[in-house]
Amino acid sequence: MRRLIAALSLFTVSAIAESWTGVIVDAKCGLKHADASEASRKCVEGCIKGGSAAVFAVDGKIFKLANPEVVKEHYGHKVVVEGTLDKGTETITVKSAKMAE
Repeated sequence: MRRLIAALSLFTVSAIAESWTGVIVDAKCGLKHADASEASRKCVEGCIKGGSAAVFAVDGKIFKLANPEVVKEHYGHKVVVEGTLDKGTETITVKSAKMAE
């Protein structure tokens, strides 16, 4: 019975995991830097270093990140993020992030 419950729990977690393509930006400037240009990347890095939160811009919408340390090497870049979305708080818990093609 425990194995069945464990197997169902794993299935439930994987069933709600999602994937999005967007840009890691800062909360201060937000969508202004969703173009992932070199100038935008520099501003994003500077704003986050200055204390602004890292957020995720996807299709004209901003999502908070529950664990922004996972994406810190991708500030200002277009990435594919896998994780789960808490729709109530619009916060993504990032499982992985990789550069988008």
